[in-house]
Amino acid sequence: MGQGVPRTKGPLRRAFGRFIANRAARAGLIILIPILLTVSTYHLWWPIGPNAIDLRAMNKGPSVAHWLGSDGVGRDVMARVLEGGRISLIVAVGSVAISTVIGFLVGAIASFGGRVVDSTVMRLVDLAMTLPPVIFLLVLASIAGTGIMPTILVISLLSWPVLSRMVRARLMELRERDFVVAARGMGARMPHLLLRHGLPNSIDILVVYATLQIANAILLEAGLSFLGLGIPPPEASWGNMLNLARSTIVLEQYPWQWMFPGAALVLTVLAINFIGDGLRDAFDPRSDLN
Repeated sequence: MGQGVPRTKGPLRRAFGRFIANRAARAGLIILIPILLTVSTYHLWWPIGPNAIDLRAMNKGPSVAHWLGSDGVGRDVMARVLEGGRISLIVAVGSVAISTVIGFLVGAIASFGGRVVDSTVMRLVDLAMTLPPVIFLLVLASIAGTGIMPTILVISLLSWPVLSRMVRARLMELRERDFVVAARGMGARMPHLLLRHGLPNSIDILVVYATLQIANAILLEAGLSFLGLGIPPPEASWGNMLNLARSTIVLEQYPWQWMFPGAALVLTVLAINFIGDGLRDAFDPRSDLN
């Protein structure tokens, strides 16, 4: 009996194999997974709350009672770093989810909606992209106010235009293929085209965008909180912890108050960027040619 034809790997399995073979992506996972587990479960094993005040431990360095030291009012730095990570990740994931949905819908509607709809929608996208991002961010933040939900809203409204252009470029090519033309000829409506054809063929763009944008959203939240426009005290976030530690006295005499939140911010963003770069390379079909 002859040997059977060897089964070829599907595109997802090939992408997964390329991702696992990427050393930087593996390093990102090794860094990020413990961070996620720690910030999401710390309230189960760490006895001190992020806003609990110990007047006897004001500005004290790392010790048995306070592993990462305490701040100027006696709050535990470790508890606040972990709570700040939880809030920063909630803001990042929430804003990226909203911006991903908006960006996909705008790009898909522009590509499937016809010439007039495409022209109108993309002029609005061009207008949104011409706004200075820093000024636009500060204006939105001053209007929306401070807190978790306003910060999620501000960051999500800033991030979607780039994704919409990428989705549109992908689906403009897709809409000319025979199976899409046939579906439209049979009377398929926009929701069917978006869910049945647009979304499955854009999933690689959405995954890579969302991963990389989470890192960007964490930085944006930290920047807004540092300026006093994001998460307000006494709620902890990495940005407002750095803001509270910006004085020269704290920088020189109490370095643990800024060093640990700064290190957590850098490590998390770096790990997510490693994973995002690995996903981008994994979903690139040209990687099989290397």
